[in-house]
Amino acid sequence: MSRSLAFTAVALLGLGLGLGSGRALPAQQSLARSVRIADLPWTEARAVLDSSVVVVIPIGAEAKEHGPHLPLNNDFLLAEYFSRRVFDATPVVLYPTVNYHFYPSFVDYAGSTTVRLETARDMLVDIIRTIARHGPRRFYILNTGVSTLRALGPTRDILTADGLLVRYTDILNVGKEAEDRVRQQRGGTHADEMETSLALYMYPDKVRMALARDDYHPGAGGLTPDSATAVREGKVWSASGIFGNATLATREKGRVVAEAMVRGMLAEIAALRQLPIAPPR
Repeated sequence: MSRSLAFTAVALLGLGLGLGSGRALPAQQSLARSVRIADLPWTEARAVLDSSVVVVIPIGAEAKEHGPHLPLNNDFLLAEYFSRRVFDATPVVLYPTVNYHFYPSFVDYAGSTTVRLETARDMLVDIIRTIARHGPRRFYILNTGVSTLRALGPTRDILTADGLLVRYTDILNVGKEAEDRVRQQRGGTHADEMETSLALYMYPDKVRMALARDDYHPGAGGLTPDSATAVREGKVWSASGIFGNATLATREKGRVVAEAMVRGMLAEIAALRQLPIAPPR
């Protein structure tokens, strides 16, 4: 059976179960396998967008510095990898990756982009509210950033008031136990030992390990390649754009951490799937 015919069969089965009636159904009764919403015409999308599904929206910067050894689209590649793993493991409706968000800490480096916190917050609110008009009530934001968390909390709170269930990945904690076991660097969170290890595991052809550096200077605030700017604005000086020790990265460390992160994301989606839908406040 072709992919389109197989999907149509699932869609028709769903219609027979009453998806067009507006009645909430038990979780995933209407979705036999994952669906990429972008691949469907709207007439087929209508059949899968109901209150039983979990909608996954990945976030990954496609223009954000990651040192001299990783590409600007590193977070986007991570988001695509993790969303593919989730897509294959559990039935979800997968939306396209959001490739711009709140990344204020890297704008001193050429090629990096950000939007204001309020813009990032409202963009996800608008996207999810639009999707929810057609039935879905459960949303998982597959997040690959750290600064994004500052906007995702308010996004969740606004949508909770609408009666929607929204959860998002805390990238610093979803695989923390595994990361703690393999980490060797003194500190760091960006283009560092861990992030470079993930890249080596997921897309080794994109990593230039010969350019990896140990560039860790403890501090808070955004990074800057200019030492004078660091003194003047209270930023953390990093000539390379790395915050940590990327030279310690290995593919095996990346495998251990990536697999733990996938398990954590799947557990969070499973928990979200079981939550009862509440009326809006």
